[in-house]
Parts: sequence; C-alpha cells; structure tokens
Amino acid sequence: MDEITGIDPAAKHVMGKSGVCHPFDYLLLAAGARTSFFGKPQWEPLTLGLKSLADAQDIRRTVLTNLEQAELCTDEDERTRLMTVAIVGGGPTGVELAGAFADLIHRSLRTNFRRIDTSKLRVVLIEGSERVLEAFDEDQSEYARQRLRKLGVEVWTGKRVGEIRSGEVHFTDGTMLESRAIIWAAGIEAQPLTGQLGVPLADRAGRVTPEPDLSLPGLPDIFVAGDLVRMRDREGKPVPGVAPAASQMGRHVAKLLKEEKRLETTRHAERKHALRPQFRYLDKGIMAIIGKNHAVVKAGRLRLRGLPAWFAWLFIHILFLIGFRNRISVLVGWAFAYLRNDPETRIIVYGSRPHKQI
Repeated sequence: MDEITGIDPAAKHVMGKSGVCHPFDYLLLAAGARTSFFGKPQWEPLTLGLKSLADAQDIRRTVLTNLEQAELCTDEDERTRLMTVAIVGGGPTGVELAGAFADLIHRSLRTNFRRIDTSKLRVVLIEGSERVLEAFDEDQSEYARQRLRKLGVEVWTGKRVGEIRSGEVHFTDGTMLESRAIIWAAGIEAQPLTGQLGVPLADRAGRVTPEPDLSLPGLPDIFVAGDLVRMRDREGKPVPGVAPAASQMGRHVAKLLKEEKRLETTRHAERKHALRPQFRYLDKGIMAIIGKNHAVVKAGRLRLRGLPAWFAWLFIHILFLIGFRNRISVLVGWAFAYLRNDPETRIIVYGSRPHKQI
C-alpha cells in the first residue's frame, strides 16, 4: 500500500509517498478524478464535496449537526442559515442529493425535534445552465425539475457562482444565499499525475487523449483509463467519464496485456504492439433518481421516468453487486426499508476527520 506521487515514463518507474521507487513493465493509470473548483481552490475548505464515502459521511454529519444547533439556537437569522442546504451543480449528483434531502425532511425527521419544524429545512439546487440534468432529454430534465419542486426543493437555474465565502454563496448577478451547508457538485478534474506523463493535456480538467488502444502517444507501455481520459472510441463516439466506461477500459487493457503476454512466448513478439485492438465503448445509458419512487433513465432509444425508471435503477444496482449473497441481502434490506418507509437517519458519527465548519 503506497500513494503514488510521481511518474518517470522514461525510467519506467513510479515514486511512492513512502519513498520507495516502484518499477513497472506496464503502467495503467486510473487514478480517477477530484472535485474541480474552476481555478478557485480557496473555495474547497468552505464547501463539502462528494467523491468518497468519507465525503458522504461529512455531508450527513454537517446537515444533522446543523439541525441540532438550530434546535438550540435563539437567533432566528442564524437558525435560517443552519436550516438551509445549498447544492451547487444540477447534474445527477446534485439532483440525487436534493431528492435525498427531501426524503430526509418528509420521512425521517418529522418528529425528531421539539423546537424546530424540519419541514422548513430549505434545500436549494443551483445550476449555472438553463436546465438540470443537461445530459438527459429536455422532457426528462423538466420532469426532474417539477418533481424536485413537488418535494419542496428550490431549483435555481441560470445562476452562476461568482464567489464563496464562509456561509455565503455569491452569484454573478449580484444576489447571495446564506447557508451553513454548501455542497459542491459542480465539476471534476483529473488527478494531477497526468501532468507528469510528458504528453499534452487535452483540456483544462487535466485529462489526456490516448491512442485508440488507450496507450499514450509514444509510450506504448503506459495506459490511461477512467476519468483521466478524453477521447472518442473507434466508432467516433465520445467516451463519457462514467463508471461503465471506466470498467470497459479496464477490461480492454486486461485483454490486450494478456494477448501481448501470449505473443511474447511465440515467434510474433515483435508484432505485439502492431496487433493491438482499438477500444470500443458500449453506451449503457445514464440514470438519476429523484427521491423515492421517481427517476429518469436514458439508454439508447429507451426513455423511462417515474416509477418504472426507479425500479430499473434498483435492478441495475443490485445486478452489479458482487456475489449472490450480497444481492439477496441488499434486496431484502431495501424491501424492508421501502415497506417501513421510515429510514433511521439521525445518526451523527464523528471519526478521524474533523467536522468541517462552513
């Protein structure tokens, strides 16, 4: 176990944080993405990101702690700030978070407090473009907007963030929103390791464009995959930064390396690079849930929304779990939670990461 901090493509080794140098025959770089603040790194300590399980626990802890503080607060303005959740970014992450917070209000916290009315928890979803879920069809985006509004979520479109200060989101139109829970779901960028590969970066997000077989130009023994890649496949289709694309890239590189290993044991070792197949992306579609019983699905010509889309989301997530026992246990657990309709949410866990004050 080590954290890679440097890459030397010419010497064919990577440097670890431990100080150990790790040589390689082949390198597959799939380090993933991190939250992008569009050149404003000073915003990071003032917001909550969502890229890991620890980030999700931070969000849960912050919102529930804010409600506990609002219960004890006597200043009405500060109570309003504590009971406001601002979500910046109207993509699938932002929309699903907004729907989850609406569930938190209506199903989980209705009778948990004495002095505050949790129905007054304000959830504001902020999107810089004119509609949420831009990757979906327009009617699906409008369905998501209307569904969020029915859940009590305020959907602000065409609002661009100009500045973030402690507990404040300032917009380019001169308006401002006060919140003690500012969640940033507006963009991603590649891990900075791509800058050490010695190839031109394809965009400001730090991604690179590999050869059609996913190797780097001039470096046939180094491959990239996942969120680090900006490319089109062999059929000219752009490859999105989603989990199915990353999985397919991983399988492609694995098959390629197995074939090259086989060729090394034959007379055709000198032809191994010439025989490399090009990567082909199979688009399995995209989906987003909007609270309980509602979702949107776009896959090929298939378009679903509402309850059928929500069941499709459940089925696909269970299908991709590892092991039959896991699938059954998750299915039974979800069925019990669905029928009970009262998820146990009010658990505040303080771990090794300190609580972030916004």
